[in-house]
Amino acid sequence: MNEMQETPFTSGFVALVGRPSVGKSTLLNAVMGEKLAITSPVAQTTRRRLRAVVNTDHSQLVMVDTPGLHKPKDALGKELNRVALGELADVDAVAFLIDATKPVGRGDKWVANHVESSEASYKLLVITKADLATPEQIEAQLEAARALAHFDDELVISAKEGFNIDSFVELVSKHLPEGPRWFPEDMDIDATPEELVSEFVREKVLLHMRQEIPHSVGVICDDISWSKGDHASVIATVLVERESQKGMVIGKGGRMIKRIGTEARRDIERLLGADSVYLDLSVRVQPQWRRDANEIRRLGYQAEE
Repeated sequence: MNEMQETPFTSGFVALVGRPSVGKSTLLNAVMGEKLAITSPVAQTTRRRLRAVVNTDHSQLVMVDTPGLHKPKDALGKELNRVALGELADVDAVAFLIDATKPVGRGDKWVANHVESSEASYKLLVITKADLATPEQIEAQLEAARALAHFDDELVISAKEGFNIDSFVELVSKHLPEGPRWFPEDMDIDATPEELVSEFVREKVLLHMRQEIPHSVGVICDDISWSKGDHASVIATVLVERESQKGMVIGKGGRMIKRIGTEARRDIERLLGADSVYLDLSVRVQPQWRRDANEIRRLGYQAEE
C-alpha cells in the first residue's frame, strides 16, 4: 500500500508593482479581507512598503505593497521609486498591475522593463478594476500589456467586487518555492500601530483635500497611550510645507481638521481594538520637507538599505 504523498509547503514574497493608482493597495486589502493599506484617488497615496501575510494550510504568501512607480519631481519621489524598485530585487514573484480603464502608455512600459529584468521566478500580469471596464476594454488592455513584456500568467480581477481575488492567492501560492513560514501565523502585517495610525490620518487628509495639497502632506504619530477600559489616546502631527496649506488643513473654525480626525478615529479604533480613541491632531509647517532626506527618513518613507 503506497503512502499518501504529503503536500509540500510553499512560501515566498510577491511584489505588487505598477503605475500610481492602479489598485495595488485595494488588491492587498481585498486579499486580507480588511483595511490595512490606505487608498485614495490621489496618485502616490502609498509611501511605505507594506507586507501583508496570507496563511493557508499549505502556503504562506507575503504580499508586498509598493509605492506607484512614476517620474519623480523631488527627493521624496526618488525615494518612493527606490522603495518600489528595491522590492523587485528580492521577491519570488511579481504581480504587474494595469488599470483596465486607463490607456497603456510609456509609463507602463518603463515599469514592465523593470519587471522583465527582475530575477523573480514567476511574473503575473493583473488587469485591475474589471468592474469599471467593458469586455472589449479588458481584451484591449490584455493585448497591449502582452506587448510590454513576457508574463507567465495573466489574471483579470475586480478587488471592489471580489472577483478573482481567491484565484490570485491560489495562482501565486502555487508558484512559490517550497519553504518555511517566514512570519508567525497570527501576524497579518509588518507595520507598527504608529505607522498605521499615521497612514490612516494621511488618507483622510488626501480624501478631503484632493488636489490642493496631497503631495505636501506627511503625518507622524507621536504617541499612543492607554487608560483603563481599553481607551486609547493618540497624538499625531500633520506636516505641510506652507502656512497657506496649514490653514486649509485646519479649515474655517477648525472644521476640516475636526472632520479629518473624526473619520480617522473610526479606523484607529478598529486598528487598535479600542473601545474609544481620543485623537489629538495638530498641524505643523515644515518648509520643503519633501526635499529633506532626514525628514523623509523620520517619516519612514525611505528605502531599506
